[in-house]
Amino acid sequence: MEIATRRSARRPGTVSAAAVARAAGVSTAAVSYVMNGKGGVAPETRRHVLAVAEELGFRPPNRGEPADPNRTRVIGLVQPNIINPTYPRFAQSIVSAAADAGYEVFVATTQDDLETLGKVSNSLVHRNVDGVVLSAAFREDATALRTLRAARIPYVYLSRRSQFLEGDFVGIDDAAAATSLMEHVLGHGHTEIAVVIGPRFSSASLAREQAFVATARAHGVDITGDRKISTELNSDGGRRAAERLFGGDNPPSAIVCGSDELAIGILEHAVEHGIRVPEDVAVTGNDGIPHSMSGLIGLTTVMQPHEEMGREAFGMLLKRIENPSNSYQSLVCAHRLHIGRTCGCEPTAQSRR
Repeated sequence: MEIATRRSARRPGTVSAAAVARAAGVSTAAVSYVMNGKGGVAPETRRHVLAVAEELGFRPPNRGEPADPNRTRVIGLVQPNIINPTYPRFAQSIVSAAADAGYEVFVATTQDDLETLGKVSNSLVHRNVDGVVLSAAFREDATALRTLRAARIPYVYLSRRSQFLEGDFVGIDDAAAATSLMEHVLGHGHTEIAVVIGPRFSSASLAREQAFVATARAHGVDITGDRKISTELNSDGGRRAAERLFGGDNPPSAIVCGSDELAIGILEHAVEHGIRVPEDVAVTGNDGIPHSMSGLIGLTTVMQPHEEMGREAFGMLLKRIENPSNSYQSLVCAHRLHIGRTCGCEPTAQSRR
């Protein structure tokens, strides 16, 4: 009785949908279905969720306010793939933030194919989503984005963006991050350096490559020709890049990558072919995926705050849904250089945290 009294005395509005989902043993999407009066949930589950929500003192956002008949309370999340762990980390933070606000998330992937992006955009329009978070934009193409804009569906760029159509943006300073990473590698005395990035139609990949090359050149090191590789943004792409770089007579002494997954593919190739890291070749990543920074791999990389970026992207989209505007904003989140052992350093206590 005492416990029940304490729970019922909990101040309304302080409990999140995610907390209700954990307590009820269901997904946040199921909680969203129940609280928004939608189907797709079994009657027994619905009663259970409502009972748990009442016990915890949960009150969904905007309760008591008239519902907007023009809203579906569904947003789209368009990602290049879900193989690279960066994108599921973005997705998880967006799904959680959306559930807390009473929204569901329709997730689609494009495999970085322009035609698929166009089809996904049309599908989102037909589903009448309230907005879109987009981390699969093509730098030099905005056809799919114009489809969304024509349907008056707001969107937010996450990590990469189109240079031809304005929009809200959340990301890191890719050029600054890449500069600091290359300077660290140059500090080890390397002059035979290769760079491996994702597709250049990604604004983030291109910015990283340009900063890698410009920083090296400023220190008297030219990176040209076969030592600039653009490939698929996953470990298989890293493996293929490694085959090219180590298949010649003059392999590099350092490989600076535009993503952790690319770096992991290169490390896998090195292990299989007896190439020692960092003794024979130094390798660095970019993204800060937790398992790449673990003691097992020890990758030197740039850490970007995936969870914060996802939350901020959804928050920015929600503001645009609720208050349409002709002006756009960019949020540049802080990055940090994580020092592992793959560059030749002895990791510091701080970098191990």
